Amino acid sequence: MLPDRSFFNRLAEAARAETLPRFRSGLDVTNKLSSGFDPVTEGDRAAELAIRALIEENFPDHGILGEEHGNVGLDRDYVWVIDPIDGTRAFISGVPVWGTLIGLQKEGRAIMGMIEQPFTGERYFADENGSIYTGPEGERRLVTRQCDRLSNAILFTTSPHLFAGDEMEKYREIESQVRLFRYGCDCYAYALLAAGHIDLVIENGLKPYDVGGIIPVIEGAGGIITTWDGGRPENGGSIIAAGSRAVYEQAIAVLQR
Repeated sequence: MLPDRSFFNRLAEAARAETLPRFRSGLDVTNKLSSGFDPVTEGDRAAELAIRALIEENFPDHGILGEEHGNVGLDRDYVWVIDPIDGTRAFISGVPVWGTLIGLQKEGRAIMGMIEQPFTGERYFADENGSIYTGPEGERRLVTRQCDRLSNAILFTTSPHLFAGDEMEKYREIESQVRLFRYGCDCYAYALLAAGHIDLVIENGLKPYDVGGIIPVIEGAGGIITTWDGGRPENGGSIIAAGSRAVYEQAIAVLQR
């Protein structure tokens, strides 16, 4: 038996109980890198443990791929993909664009997912029936915006400083063509894309847990998410997400040069 939306809500609530009390609380931050800065907080670790405990209790035959506590059973038919706090830099800075990402894969393909933003009270959930928003605006089905061309598009990326060399040139070429671009929204950018508020997200260096919960939400809302070479995005890497086929094709034509 597969999980349903109510089980994903239980996972989100368990994570929320660990993350939200620590948000804007002056919590301690640990740097995972000896050179550079890759922060992790007590909230990251506690939220992932809470999610894993519920999965292990209810779906003991499923595998788990998690950012903070290692992997179990990645060769199993069903594998959960967990990012307890996507956007830890935003989290420790008090900016509410971080989120908890929870995804479920079947035989390596993302089939269910959730983007949860506890501070704003928003949840973006997807299964085989499509994508649904619940939050301060009520509940509604998510549908991406059918932007007709790149010149009318709104583009988001976490930071242009993450690109270098050829990737930077390609990103800047696309950025120069869009109507509006913004930086720094982490996973919230993908939620905005699924909700039809923006049209394009371009990023690189993503891990499987950065996209596992996002893929079904984008696809269930009618959007497209792939690697820059047009492949499936489950393993992360350089990723493009678009609300419309027209914007996707114009942007990926630049990325694939």
